[in-house]
Amino acid sequence: MSRSRKWLAILLVAAAVIVTWVATKRATPPEVEFAKVTRETLISSLSTNGKVEPIEWMPVRSERAGLIKQVLVSRGQQVAKDQPLVELDTRVANADLSKAEAAIQEAKAQEQVLTQGGRIGERQQIDSDLSRARLDLDAAQKSYDALGRLVAKQAATRQELDAARQLVDQLQLKIQALEKSKNALVTGSDKEIAKARLQEAQSAASVAQSNLDLSIIRAPMDGTVYDFDLKQGSYVNPGDPIAKVGKLDRVRVTVYVDEPDLGKVHEGELVVITWDALPGHQWKGKVDKLPTQIVPLGTRQVGEVGCIIENPDRDLLPNANINADIQASVVEHALAIPKEALRRQGPDSGVLLLEGDHVTWRKVTLGISSYTKTQVVSGLNEGDAGALPSETPIQSGSRVQPVFQ
Repeated sequence: MSRSRKWLAILLVAAAVIVTWVATKRATPPEVEFAKVTRETLISSLSTNGKVEPIEWMPVRSERAGLIKQVLVSRGQQVAKDQPLVELDTRVANADLSKAEAAIQEAKAQEQVLTQGGRIGERQQIDSDLSRARLDLDAAQKSYDALGRLVAKQAATRQELDAARQLVDQLQLKIQALEKSKNALVTGSDKEIAKARLQEAQSAASVAQSNLDLSIIRAPMDGTVYDFDLKQGSYVNPGDPIAKVGKLDRVRVTVYVDEPDLGKVHEGELVVITWDALPGHQWKGKVDKLPTQIVPLGTRQVGEVGCIIENPDRDLLPNANINADIQASVVEHALAIPKEALRRQGPDSGVLLLEGDHVTWRKVTLGISSYTKTQVVSGLNEGDAGALPSETPIQSGSRVQPVFQ
């Protein structure tokens, strides 16, 4: 019996300890983190994406077909106007030019022959035959005249006179034939044909020289080379794109703003650009153009907001897909509280405000918001503390052990 009483006493003591511990535990309020209301500059930003393009740029295209013999620049390189970018193979153009120049020399020689009245050998032969025929005609004419006088004196026969007359006629016909042959050495059509041949050869030479000149593809303006991926040995056709050259010290960024947020964007607002390809870099500029229509972008309906961004190092490249923060509103010395401290009761926003060792619901009027904090327009004062979410549910009137961030 003594032993039983002893164990019973032990059990009673243990039970009393447990009951006391539980009662004490229930009486201890939960620890809850609080955030104080502070004054700071709040920036309301719209985060979205966009694309980069130069404000001023020009395309570079091949004006003739050919193989790329040499690539003279690289993408991203600064170039001056008329600086060579690419050289095409010139073997065919050089051969065409040599052929055309030979044709020009031949055509000029032919034209000179025609201007002089024909080939020298043929012309000299005809002139010699004409001279001889005229001498023969002069002699025949004198003989005919003498026979005529003799016939009148009956010192010669009529047959002799007729034979002399026939000789004169024959020589006159021969002279006419020779003069006709001389004139036939060069005709008007021959001169036109020779002129046409010379023009054709000169035109071919001009085309060949132009192809040689077009073998060097040059920069159309001062700027940076981009959209340039051609390699040596590639083949290009007339009109094929070679590259683009643009001024990149200032660029245009088209930012895609979702339709519900467009009313928050105004001209002149600050824009901060980041690019995943260059982490840690930022570029700044301003909104300069608001959208005039809503366009689909994947599953989104967006307005295309134009921004001018300063790019002094020219490292923000065209066609880059960027991230953009449009700083729509800035409030200095704003009362600010973390967004996590806000709670909803029906249509109202408020906080569980720390008052002593308990919390009280306090309705608040809100202003702009940054990524993490919200402006409190009314309902709280600087230094007030609002409860943050906790594992233990609390409500207005709950006792708490405050823990401050």
